[in-house]
Amino acid sequence: MIDYKKFLYELKKKQKEIKAKTAKIIVKEIRMGPQTDEHDFNFKLKHAQNFLKEGAKVKVEVFFRGRSIVYKDQGEIILLKFAQELMEYGKVEKLPLLEGKRMIMILSPKK
Repeated sequence: MIDYKKFLYELKKKQKEIKAKTAKIIVKEIRMGPQTDEHDFNFKLKHAQNFLKEGAKVKVEVFFRGRSIVYKDQGEIILLKFAQELMEYGKVEKLPLLEGKRMIMILSPKK
């Protein structure tokens, strides 16, 4: 027979070890508009490169305000261009998808 309290202690200790070893997924978010300029695009691109190098996922979002929802195709072009520029640092996990007034794409780092 083993002491029940000692058994619970050992079990709790093992669970804590397992939890410490699991990888924590960090998601960084980058927001742009459909008419984002080239300089701003490059600025956000460099941030995304750093996030992917650190091992974090990147959620890129194009936000449509007011009547700019008419330019859905421009938002998709921006997101695809963003993914194209980051091909060497990460891969597209979720393709651009329109959700309400936001178009979202998720990039994950390459192993």
